Order: sequence, then C-alpha cells, then structure tokens
Amino acid sequence: METVSNPATAARVLAVRPVGTTAVLAELSGLHDVLALQALLLEQPLPGQVDVLAAAETVMVKADSPASARQMAARLLEMDLTVQSHAEGKLVTIETVYDGEDLAEVGRLTGLGAEGVVAAHTGQLWTVAFGGFAPGFGYMVGENQALEVPRRSSPRTAVPAGSVALAGNYSAVYPRKSPGGWQLIGRTAAHMWDLSREQPALAAPGDRVQFRAVRELVEVAAPALGSQIPAAHAAEVRSGLRILSPGLQSLIQDLGRPGHAGLGVSSAGALDRSSVRRANRIVGNQPSAAVVETVAGGLRVQAVGDQVLAVAGAPSALTVVTPSDVPDSGDADGDLPERVREVPMATAFALLDGEILTVGAPERGFRGYLAIRGGVEAEAVLGSRSTDTMSGIGPAPLAAGQLLGAGVATSSNVVGNPELQPDFPETGVTVLDIVPGPRDDWFDAAALESLCTQDWEVTPRSNRVGMRLAGEPLRRNRDGELASEGTMAGALQIPPEGQPVLFLADHPITGGYPVIGVVVDHQLDLAAQIPIGGSIRFRWAPGYGLPANASPDLHADTEDEVSN
Repeated sequence: METVSNPATAARVLAVRPVGTTAVLAELSGLHDVLALQALLLEQPLPGQVDVLAAAETVMVKADSPASARQMAARLLEMDLTVQSHAEGKLVTIETVYDGEDLAEVGRLTGLGAEGVVAAHTGQLWTVAFGGFAPGFGYMVGENQALEVPRRSSPRTAVPAGSVALAGNYSAVYPRKSPGGWQLIGRTAAHMWDLSREQPALAAPGDRVQFRAVRELVEVAAPALGSQIPAAHAAEVRSGLRILSPGLQSLIQDLGRPGHAGLGVSSAGALDRSSVRRANRIVGNQPSAAVVETVAGGLRVQAVGDQVLAVAGAPSALTVVTPSDVPDSGDADGDLPERVREVPMATAFALLDGEILTVGAPERGFRGYLAIRGGVEAEAVLGSRSTDTMSGIGPAPLAAGQLLGAGVATSSNVVGNPELQPDFPETGVTVLDIVPGPRDDWFDAAALESLCTQDWEVTPRSNRVGMRLAGEPLRRNRDGELASEGTMAGALQIPPEGQPVLFLADHPITGGYPVIGVVVDHQLDLAAQIPIGGSIRFRWAPGYGLPANASPDLHADTEDEVSN
C-alpha cells in the first residue's frame, strides 16, 4: 500500500501513509481537522478499527488485520470533516505555583519576562491535542504562539511529578517522575492519571485546560499509576506457584490492552504472542489468559497445590525436582530421595504440590512463556493483566518469594496435545521484512540501501520498549524536527545519531523521530526472540512497494528476489 493523496484539501484528509501492515497514518492541515477526524472515527469506527491516536498533524488508525488496513486509506480520503461538529471537551482547571527552574529562561527566550510568561500561560485556554510519552501526559495547544520555546539542550534525568512545562508550542504536566527535556515553569498537585477514576486521565484529548496561578498547593496523596503490587497476596494463594527465582527478568503478560492509545497507554502485552497462545492452548486456557514471560532462562517456581503447566517459546531445558520431603501417591511417609525428571517444551505436564520447575537458558531464541492452567491471577488494569515496563502500569516484575495464584481462565475441561514449535533465531543473522515509511522520504537512496545491505547488531541496551541496534549510521536528507506522531510496535525509528531503534510492545505512543520502515506484523513474534548480540538483516517486504527515494538498482534487485 502506497501513500495516497487527496486532491481536495479543504477539511479533508490530505494524504494517507501506510504504517507497516496493520495501520495507516492520515495527514491533516491542522489541529482542528485532527480533532474532527478523531471524533468522527471514535463515533463511527471504520471496519476493523482497533485504536485511534491523534497527534500534532496526523491521526494514526490501527487495524485488526492487513486487509482492514488496506481498505482504510480510501475510506479516510472520502471523509468530509467540514460537517463534523465534535462536542467540546470538558473544562479542567489546574492550580499552579509558577516557580519552575526554567521560568526565567523561558521569559528570556520569549521576551516576556517571568511575569509575562505566567500571564500568557494563565491567560489562554489550552486544548489537549493528543496523549503520549506516559499515561496522563497530554500535549496541550494554546490559543496563540506567544510561549513557543525549544526543548532544553540537555534533558533532565528526572523531572518531578506535577511539573508544568513548555516545549515547542505545547504545554504539559508530567504525571509521574520521569526523564524529560521540556522547560519547567511551575508545579501542580493535580493528579493527571488516577486509575480509580472512571476516566483515568484528568485531561483527555479534546478537553480544555485553564491554568490558574496560586501561591501554594494543597497536597493530596498520590494514587497508584497501575497495579504495581504483587500479583496476589500470600495469605490469599491456596493454589498456584511460588517464585523461587525470577531469573534475569520475569513478568506477567497477556495479549495486551489495545484501545487506550489516546490516553498515552500502549498495548504492551507479550512480545511473542504466538507462544502465549500456544502455551495457553496446551493447558486448556483462554488465549488471553495471563502467563509468565521470562528472559534468558533462570526462572524457578514451586507448585502450591497440584498444577498443570506448559512452557512455550525459546527452546530450553525444563527440569522438575521432587524434594525428598514430598511424598508421591505410593509413599505416604515421604522418605524417598530427591527425584529429578526432564519435561518437554510445548507439552502439558503436572507439577505436583511442592515440586520445583527450573527453566534453563535458551538453546535458541530469547523469551519463554510459562502457562498455568487457569491463568496467572492478577489485577486487571484497563482490561489487561500485562506489565507495561515503560508506563509502570500492571503487575510489578516478579520477585523471589512471591506467590502467584492460579485463576479460572480456562476454555476447556481437558488439556491440549503437545505442539510443534517454530524455528527460533540463534545468534546469527535473522531476516525481517519491513514496509517502507511512513517517513522513508526523510532519507536518501544511500541511507535506504544501507538499511537493507548491512547486518545490525542487537545491543545490550535493548529491552521491551525497543531493540537498540548498532551498525553504520543512517543519515537524513533533511534538517529540522518531525512533529510528534503516533507510532507502533515494529516501527524502525531513526534518532539523530542514525542508529535504529526497533520498537517493541512497551514503546512510547508518540515519537518525534522519523520512522523509516515498519516490520510486518506477523514477524514481530520472531523479532521478540532475537537474543542480545544477535544480528538483523532488513528486507523490503514483497508486495508492499519500495521507498520513492530508493535507487533503481535496489528496485531491480528486489524484483529479481521476488521473481526467484
């Protein structure tokens, strides 16, 4: 699917660009049209629409399949936004003490002085254009450009929660302590994100915000961002698993929480979705039941009550130890010596009360998925039990001594048959297909060729947010900054230094660096299994066209590859 433009530019979508295989990016003339399109899509969803994310000058629409995404381009171009009257959002008043560290600098940059900055900030209504960066972080646009300032040249490593800030022509309030490069002009006690509210975001996209200057703040206890609490309290668990060792990192994951991008919340969820479905299917669970995602082996769990388990994902040695003080069915005295047995991958097996399972280091691949019959019991946040490592939503990472309860998320009275697993990558080169864009036009033919003719190493700085790759840097063909726009898992974002970042499930909702291409959706599971130190070779996905800036030789090579 190629970029499609609309000859009629008045109150319509200007162009539609593909974002991988399962999303499209609609370009518009300004914030008014962005909000109009967002309101129309939320009121009258397109067939197959999963999520809508408005940004500065674009609206990204995620689809449930490549077929749905292909049909969205024409439908978006046909929409008449002139007749779309969207309801005005609610008015939110935010009391602010204007004593920020950058207030004087903003006064100098704008020529208004500190008092003038306060007057300009409180003297206009701000509209939340879109969410991003963190849950409850709303990019607010004012009624004029009087306070347009650049980001700090050196971002702070920690910005306090409640900081009121400016960057570009936006204002925002940091909902939690986090790194940030915005100019700080004040602080508020308002809780921008609270899951105990029906609408967690204090100011959601479309809402209007009035800042009011005060001399002091009334502090209120901050709410929890998400269920960053143990998955179950020890006294409540009578059947489940005790974590003896979480290994390098073990998290509770399911298939994620799509549909909340407008609040700044990513889908998160398991990185290898097919392995989650396989493990749940084998133990007779619903596909979306929560499992344990573990990295690089080392997970050790002990059964509390008799359990049925299955492990799918990266092939690993699975060892079960029956301690000497745990009797079997024929030995009531429990005086047998310790017994050890191996169990196979992708097969249901019993872990009896007191027995211990150890997941070894992967022979290939990187991530394993442990399913317990009934699913892992944990508090659902926005409809999902998955841990989002970037936003802090969901259960905390597993810790030694923690007890996980077994839930009731079964779909069958019987367990499934053993299943074959796919091939998993080793530390060699893994080929991933990518769809060009949406911003491949920010790069010349040499950069596009370099992207697909070298091997990129997966560095140790990689995590569930994204895989940081190392290779020959890619250079842009234009200067300046890209207005923040929606992004998705699989996107290859190119920061100024030219080293790609391949976004994974916990990626930021919006980004300001150009995305040169997006990994096809069905290969994201494969990408999740590439280990640290492994290498990736990118290839333009057959059937999705080539970048407009690609050299004729690249076109010829790809045609030969497809024909062969």
